[in-house]
Amino acid sequence: MHKQHHVAVIMDCWQEKITEIKVENKPAAFPAFLLDIDKLVGEGLTPIFGLEDVGGYGRALAQFLTDHGQVVKEVNPALSAAERKSHVTTHKSDSWDAECVARILVNKLHSLPDAMPDDLYWSIQQLVTRRNGLVKAQGALKNQLHIQLSYHYPSYKKFFSEIDGKTAIAFWERYPSPSNLEGLHIEQLTDFLLEASNNTCSTKKASDILRLVKADGQTAKEYQDTRDFLVRSIVRDITFKKQEMRKVENALRELMRLLEYKLDSMPGIDLVTASALIAEIGDIRRFPNANKLARFAGIAPVYIGSGGKGKERKSKQGNRALHALFYNLAVQQVQVAKGSKLPRNPVFHAYYQCKLKEGKTKGQALVCIMRRLVNIIYGMMKHKTAYELPIINNQERVS
Repeated sequence: MHKQHHVAVIMDCWQEKITEIKVENKPAAFPAFLLDIDKLVGEGLTPIFGLEDVGGYGRALAQFLTDHGQVVKEVNPALSAAERKSHVTTHKSDSWDAECVARILVNKLHSLPDAMPDDLYWSIQQLVTRRNGLVKAQGALKNQLHIQLSYHYPSYKKFFSEIDGKTAIAFWERYPSPSNLEGLHIEQLTDFLLEASNNTCSTKKASDILRLVKADGQTAKEYQDTRDFLVRSIVRDITFKKQEMRKVENALRELMRLLEYKLDSMPGIDLVTASALIAEIGDIRRFPNANKLARFAGIAPVYIGSGGKGKERKSKQGNRALHALFYNLAVQQVQVAKGSKLPRNPVFHAYYQCKLKEGKTKGQALVCIMRRLVNIIYGMMKHKTAYELPIINNQERVS
């Protein structure tokens, strides 16, 4: 599968190559490709398509084939890569890659998952990817703003709790350097901060800022106008990224509503986490049971042994993005509030403490929680049910 064209190798069940077809990656070329396949298929035979990429460049072809009632299997790129390396002479070309995919299709036909290119799940995945890109870009912009402000306001970290908060952004844009504060009275700065913060900032905040600026000394340099422009440019970009992120989250919220999942009923799962889970899992019907989902996420242990000796070890395979989501969710389940000292999820907190008493390390105990979370998330998605926090008594919490 490629951006401009796809290469298909037609192989029979004895792994003999019949022919090779090159097709353009555009919907107008797909009907002719299907007709070419029909000419090669004998009477009473059913063609089966194996696609290495059903979510990227190959998604349009996968959608076309499934819409026309064809059997389409998804071939993991790791399998075809292993097939290439299994030969004595290792080489790489489009034809050889396609032949390796065909070999995997023949050898592992019954274990390969069906390709289900659903537009709804794909759209959610794209929105999650877009949001992750915005978050990464915003982090880079914050670092740039830190660098610029360190030149202008040496004590800038004491001004506001967050450098990219609503009030802070408004302040940096209006006063990118101390030179813009010259001749400004404390009453004027107070009025500005009150308006920017919706009346949450006080005169004390304005007084503290002016005092810190005076204590920092003279920071004006040559080409100060250019330096001010840099701060304002970064601030405008941060503001734009935040606006885009809100729009992306609104679009996610609308699509998530169509799925009717109630994942956000569990403590620690918000819109962002729920959409990320769905983006990685996709249609839950791909997995016949929770064990398959756990293996897909790399949470299920794997047995390592030889000569009759061995033991189960933590898996380092599977979908690492989904593994990270379950890990972060497990950490949140056992967290305790700073003020009240009450656990966010008493059931999982008690289960975590029980595993620690059994002699497990904190990491091992978290893996146990991750495995239970897989069962719960699987059930919630399959049956579209909400999470109900079980009630436990004090004796159970202590034990």
